[in-house]
Amino acid sequence: MTLLHLYRDRLDELYAASNRRDLVSPDPLSFVHRYRDAGDREVTGFIASSLAYGRVGQIHRSVEGVIGRMGMSPYKYLMTATDTELEETFGDFVHRFTTARELIGTLTGLRGVIDRYGSVQQCMLAGMTEAGRSGGANGEPVISGLCHFAREVNRPLGGGYNSLVPCPEKGSAIKRLNLYLRWMVRKDEVDLGVWKSISPSELIIPLDVHLFRISRLLGMTKRNQANMKTACEVTDGFRLISPDDPVKYDFALASLGIRNGTDTDSLNDILSCNRA
Repeated sequence: MTLLHLYRDRLDELYAASNRRDLVSPDPLSFVHRYRDAGDREVTGFIASSLAYGRVGQIHRSVEGVIGRMGMSPYKYLMTATDTELEETFGDFVHRFTTARELIGTLTGLRGVIDRYGSVQQCMLAGMTEAGRSGGANGEPVISGLCHFAREVNRPLGGGYNSLVPCPEKGSAIKRLNLYLRWMVRKDEVDLGVWKSISPSELIIPLDVHLFRISRLLGMTKRNQANMKTACEVTDGFRLISPDDPVKYDFALASLGIRNGTDTDSLNDILSCNRA
């Protein structure tokens, strides 16, 4: 039994207060909520999550700079644009370490994935099925699915370094890919539940430095690096109290200390359970 059992009620209160549609902004997920079509949500979600590194303002400018050029339907634009049109549209793009070449190659790879599999979800399922739903890379079928998807979408870049789609096999926490899965798989006021064939129980926590610090404070891990092993360990801890939805508290916890000062008070209130 982990310390988190002592926090269940407080975490549920935090979830109820935080997982609301009106609190999604400034999270980049707000871009995905603009669309109703599943294809548009899948494409926009991938773009927004892939660019979700750096300062919030910079992320928003970059995501808007991509989807704003794709017209009313990012999905239709992606599937009909020629390679020349992609070059002309995004040739001047830059977002921190991400170059125009990486963005164009990634969009070309995403189009190829949808052409070959019908959707990103089906590409993920192919990787999960190949590994076997009872096990996969690091014992997590979803990691096998992500490895397969990353290889497929990175084809136009020759499988080399890509700041937008990191290679899961290298052991990083691949926070942005796991964030994308959370958006697509879970369903509540915040997450969209676009994908129906992957269970929320299979998801892995989108672990970044901020959530890593909080997880250590909650006693979820004693590890010193925010890598995939740590992400799986933290996820296993959350599965003990929410086996069907281990990433349920991610949005609420990730917002702590970021949105306003009362968020820090909320964390202290949760931690006080253990001190009582």
